[in-house]
Amino acid sequence: MSIAYTITTSEPVNQQIYRYLRKDIVTCAIHPGSLLSEKEVSARFNVSRQPVREAFIKLAEAGLVQVLPQRGTFVRKISAQRVADGRFIREAVEIAVVRRAALEIGLAGLMALEHNLQLQRLAAERHDSQAFLTLDDEFHRLIAEGIDCLLAWETVENIKATMDRVRFLTLSEVSPPESLIQQHEEIYQALKAKDVDGAEAAMRRHLQEMILTITPIAERNSAWFEGP
Repeated sequence: MSIAYTITTSEPVNQQIYRYLRKDIVTCAIHPGSLLSEKEVSARFNVSRQPVREAFIKLAEAGLVQVLPQRGTFVRKISAQRVADGRFIREAVEIAVVRRAALEIGLAGLMALEHNLQLQRLAAERHDSQAFLTLDDEFHRLIAEGIDCLLAWETVENIKATMDRVRFLTLSEVSPPESLIQQHEEIYQALKAKDVDGAEAAMRRHLQEMILTITPIAERNSAWFEGP
C-alpha cells in the first residue's frame, strides 16, 4: 500500500479511508486475498483505529473484505457470481433510468454527457485507466442526474464494487476504453434522438459486456478469483 493519500477536514475520516481503500482494492493496488491490518492502515493515514474499523465495516458491507474471527480482515477474492448478480441488478435499474431519460433529459443534460465523452476520449489517449473509470461512472451518473433521479445511481453505486474490480482489469486486457466509449456514444445518440428502445438496447449491450469479459479475465488472474 504505497500510494499516498491525504486526510482532510472536509468530510468524516472514516469515509475518506473507506474511499481510498475502496479505490486501492478496485484497482488491485491491494491484491485480492491480502490481509488488511488495522494497525498498518492506522499508521498509513496517521489516524486512530476507530475510523479504520468503521471503514472496514463499510468495505465488508460492499463485499470487498471479509472479517474472519481470530484471523483478521482479508480482501475478498473476486466472485464471478457476485459480479453476475450485481450486473443483473444494475441492468434492471439503469434500463429503467435510460428509458425515462430518452423521454425527459434536457439540453443541459445532453451537453453534460457530450462533454463527459470528450473527457473520456482524452483519458483513453493518455492511457489513464483510473481517470477513465471515474468518467465512465460519471457518464452513468449524469444520465440519472439528467432526470433528477440520483437515488437510482446511488443504488447502483452501492452494489457494484465487485463489478468495478473486473472493469478495471478488462480495460487493459480484454475490453479497451475505445470500445466502451463507442458504446457510450451509442447510448448518447439514442438519448439525443429520444429513441427509447434504442437507448435501452444500447445500454443493455454495454452492461452485458461484463459477462462476456469475466471468463478470460478469471483465466488470466485465477489466483484473484474465488474457485467454483
